[in-house]
Amino acid sequence: MDHIAAVEERIVSDRLRRKLEEVNLAAQDQLSPIQDHVNFTLQQAYFKCAYECFDRRRRQEDINNCVERCSVPAVNANNIVQTEMSRFQERMNRSLMVCQDKFEAAKLQQKTNVMNDLESCVNQAIDDNIKTLPHIVDHVKASLSIG
Repeated sequence: MDHIAAVEERIVSDRLRRKLEEVNLAAQDQLSPIQDHVNFTLQQAYFKCAYECFDRRRRQEDINNCVERCSVPAVNANNIVQTEMSRFQERMNRSLMVCQDKFEAAKLQQKTNVMNDLESCVNQAIDDNIKTLPHIVDHVKASLSIG
């Protein structure tokens, strides 16, 4: 690889890294109200409920069962968020793999502008996935009954 190609690859690599950071920021921004609901509303309810479980008249097993019952809404909410974000990540990875495959094929064919094509493909894949975030958030909010 010549010097110019190496510099071009580094520049494109930096741009792609920034684009991936954009996805993380978008996901954090979109999920913020959900995380707030889980971390404060559900966790607070869990701790209040669990506190009420501790009664000297109860057996240890009953206390443990009570605390476990209290944790169910928070655990379920975390599972829902985790599942949806895992699906989002899987879709993102698959679309980026398509870009990688196109890039490898173009290199084998010795096409020109392969780095630009890779960058364009990745940008499109990321933009398409970012557009799905509001729908994912709406689905999670509906699953958690968040207004």
